Amino acid sequence: MTRGDLLKAGRVLAGVVLASLVSGAAEGPAPLDAAHWRKVFARPDHTPMPSDNPATPEKIALGAKLFEDTRLSGAGDMACASCHQADLSFSDGVDRHPGLDGQPLDRRTPSLWNMAWGLSWFWDGRAASLEAQALGPIENKREMAGDVERALRDLGSDPQMRRDFAKAFPEDPAVSAANLVKAIAAFERTLVSPETRFDRWVEGDDKALEPDELAGLALFVGKAGCVACHQGWRFTDDAFHDIGLASADKGRGPILGIAAADHAFKTPSLRERVWSAPYMHDGSLATFEEVVAHYADTIVKRPTLSADLPQGIALSPREREQLVAFLNTLSSEDPPRPASLPAKAMTAGVSADAVAVSIVSQKDRRFSPGAVLLKLGEALRILNDDTRVHNVRVDGPGRSYNSDAQNPGDTVTLGFDRPGRYDVICGIHPDMRLTVNVSAAGAP
Repeated sequence: MTRGDLLKAGRVLAGVVLASLVSGAAEGPAPLDAAHWRKVFARPDHTPMPSDNPATPEKIALGAKLFEDTRLSGAGDMACASCHQADLSFSDGVDRHPGLDGQPLDRRTPSLWNMAWGLSWFWDGRAASLEAQALGPIENKREMAGDVERALRDLGSDPQMRRDFAKAFPEDPAVSAANLVKAIAAFERTLVSPETRFDRWVEGDDKALEPDELAGLALFVGKAGCVACHQGWRFTDDAFHDIGLASADKGRGPILGIAAADHAFKTPSLRERVWSAPYMHDGSLATFEEVVAHYADTIVKRPTLSADLPQGIALSPREREQLVAFLNTLSSEDPPRPASLPAKAMTAGVSADAVAVSIVSQKDRRFSPGAVLLKLGEALRILNDDTRVHNVRVDGPGRSYNSDAQNPGDTVTLGFDRPGRYDVICGIHPDMRLTVNVSAAGAP
């Protein structure tokens, strides 16, 4: 089925949903037609890419490095990853990120999952491609305030970067703006959200969802009418809607020069949204519960409200809980990290190139081994070889340390400047515990 076919099917589906709301769905959701909805929400079998920027491993690797490179910012202290953090669904966990002028930015940092299927980018859709989107935050004076020409000169003076660009673009090995945005976009197209329990249900596993979650799905596609806009496997129609949020931001209207599109913003995907709170274009709603309450109770009535927005829906406390339960099934149990993102190496008390004499695994939510003996001056490396996000917290003689989020593949290398016993835990999974005994240099 082509993208056009999917969009047509989505519009028909929206009409059916709205008709059901008008014709008596207030009496309660109809029985769930599992076979139908499994087809509607089935994942595609490939990731689309533009013909003028085909992906290669070398281009993706370069894009991943550039995504983390602070040389793209004016002050050399920010990267794309500063706001688009992997463990927060490539968002930043705040309502509106502080701009370089000290004031909150106008809009929430959007998630980057599944952007390869998008039709436009930014909340107001002003960018027509991922390549065009990439330069926006870099050049924005309140965001990264980058000088692209200067950044290209800095990158071009780096021998390794020159080699990376040449590998990624053998036909045109220049360290250029065109190649820079192509590489970043190629990397971003690899950010495909992984399968969740909901996908296992879509694939036919009837036991993948709990009864309340299935009831929430029935509400989502029926009485609550959420599916009118949150369509397809990504749960977005890529359209722009005024959903009655109390905000002065005109959104899509000024981009089109059409007042009827004022206050309209792009429907966000619901994939991996547990990790991207708070919600809405302005981050004004902190939880799924608040989102559901908005649609049920607090829609601001104005002429520009979307015709696809169900109104006057009475949801009981139980139904609201069921809707939230279903929404949670669209996210992974732990923040996922794509394989295309390079592993991060964190250090404390040692140089970045320190050689570890002991390596501890974090697989299956367990430090293994659970106890380590070191001599003063020796380094310990802790490897997250699990599928979950972890964290390393150290408490011991005269020192404490708390690592950043430690995603799968990331390492934390520790040095110790005095002998004694150090207790190490994971702050996310506190039942994970490691004992490190450090003896004086030369001690047996």
